[in-house]
Amino acid sequence: MVNAEDSPLEAACEFHVPLCAGPERSVAATKSFIATLSASAQLVGHWNQEDGLLEACHALPAGLREAATQDWSLAIDALRDCQRLMVIGRGAGFAIAQEAALKLKETSAIQAEAFSSAEVRHGPMALIDDNYPLLVLAPRGAEQPGLLSLATEMRQRGARVLLAAPDDIAERDLTLSRAEH
Repeated sequence: MVNAEDSPLEAACEFHVPLCAGPERSVAATKSFIATLSASAQLVGHWNQEDGLLEACHALPAGLREAATQDWSLAIDALRDCQRLMVIGRGAGFAIAQEAALKLKETSAIQAEAFSSAEVRHGPMALIDDNYPLLVLAPRGAEQPGLLSLATEMRQRGARVLLAAPDDIAERDLTLSRAEH
């Protein structure tokens, strides 16, 4: 999958999928990342004939537009003076956590590190004390209950948890777009 056609990467490949996301105009190459995820999901949906996944892919543009209109001021206020941060995900959400941590480094100079919710319980948790900032990504799926449990546990330890979860999760702090539900 390539965003820049006629690139050395494309030339080195026998087959390629053009992403057509347009030129990246910043260090944070978010368009290419989202286009890669979307193309991957569409390929999996077609290979496995998963109509639900394909329907979700078709809804993605509207979901991304909706996410862009959300009120993210809670996150901005919480991260304004942040120097360090853990971003926690699980399963497919771990890749999103890794990308979020990278974007926080690139755009805000925050020492952000991504961990899976299982991994954070084995060592990185020792770093978490009062007001330690955590961004926990908890979209729908089999991993969600464990992520919600971890968010609750970390709040009990005194961590400053931003929980990104669907609207119907009472403990949530940030609203995920409908495409991520």
